[in-house]
Amino acid sequence: MKNSLIIVFYFSLLAGADLEKQLSIAGNNKIEIERAINDVPIEQSPGMEWLITHMPDKDLKTLSADFLLSNCNLSYEAWNNAPWGSDIPEEIFLNSILPYANLNERRDEWREDFQNKFASIVKNAKSPYEVAVLLNHQIYEKVGVIYSTDRVKADQSPYESIDAGMASCTGLSILLVDACRSVGVPARFVGTPLWYNNTGNHSWVEIWDNGWHYTGAAEPTGNKLNETWFSELAGNATKGDMTYGIFAATWDKSDIYFPMDWLPGVKMYGAIDVTDRYKIRHIPAGELVPIRIRALDSSGLRRIVKVTVIGEDNFIFEGVSKGESCDANDHLTVMLPKGKTFTVKSTSDVQTVDVVKEYIVDLSAGEIDN
Repeated sequence: MKNSLIIVFYFSLLAGADLEKQLSIAGNNKIEIERAINDVPIEQSPGMEWLITHMPDKDLKTLSADFLLSNCNLSYEAWNNAPWGSDIPEEIFLNSILPYANLNERRDEWREDFQNKFASIVKNAKSPYEVAVLLNHQIYEKVGVIYSTDRVKADQSPYESIDAGMASCTGLSILLVDACRSVGVPARFVGTPLWYNNTGNHSWVEIWDNGWHYTGAAEPTGNKLNETWFSELAGNATKGDMTYGIFAATWDKSDIYFPMDWLPGVKMYGAIDVTDRYKIRHIPAGELVPIRIRALDSSGLRRIVKVTVIGEDNFIFEGVSKGESCDANDHLTVMLPKGKTFTVKSTSDVQTVDVVKEYIVDLSAGEIDN
């Protein structure tokens, strides 16, 4: 009883009115939130206090003390046991390892299972950067999840994606973020509601290793981060624009909300506008224009075929178009000079392209299989 009183007093000093407000919001679930406060080990009290004063209202009303205590304990365990743990500031831990969810996805108890599943993959890794690369290469095959727009819904929780065996970029990103957090790597969900050229939205992942680095979920680029098929698209995003900007989800207090295209108009989840960092990485290419190429069969499905682009002065570009396993906006892309004419061909089709502005070339792929 004495220890419980000490802990409650400790929380009162730290959280004060914020904690009382959260307990009031919890309503009939207040007893669970209070038990989480009273039962948490004293060394984990700062994390539990932060979690309770930052968690969404719906979670205050529904989550059990056991869920919160387990999440808190496993989060601290991952942080303390990671070889790089001492390099991770507490504020990064609180916002990017401790949270049990990213946005509005179903609340799953994934931490212990993911630690057990993925620890062997990263046991020899020496940095969060290396861990993120390894996980992105291996977890999807390990849990049996592929990219597909036929998924049940966009905002799938980890186990919803695993049960379905598929996910779009949103579900894949949630899965990678949680996998990273389970082994002590700070990670957060990032996305844009719409690319600057209106071709679609996208979600991806950032991890923290002495600064933030990005990668496409289930879209690894060798052993490197910060190199993706969408870097040029992201480089043209507009800071401060809730449609064309790039946003990272955060549980910290924020003046802006994360714009979820699957729940338009919902403004209850915080965000950070991170557009500037992507624009810094993007160097404008003068008069070069991105020409995106896809090969479609008679059913309208994307196929993998060899593509050749031929221009004057012996210009030749060769590449391979993307199939249905790639993101719907991930196309073979070549930067071509404005005002020039090029021939784009595959074994089944030939087209002439006058480069005036961004353009998607749709080649016929015949009935070629992926």
